[in-house]
Amino acid sequence: MLSNHRGSNPKSFMGRFWRWHINFCPGWKAYFTAQSEEKKAELREKYNFTRYQG
Repeated sequence: MLSNHRGSNPKSFMGRFWRWHINFCPGWKAYFTAQSEEKKAELREKYNFTRYQG
């Protein structure tokens, strides 16, 4: 899975691709918005993710 690869090496091509991809992927949005607030905070920290806040 791409997210696992990004966690191990975020500066690699696959890591950078994953980070770019989650900005528009409807599957990621559905997954992310279905999570608890604690899990969302964990994912935001892990992926430096700032979308879907509010």
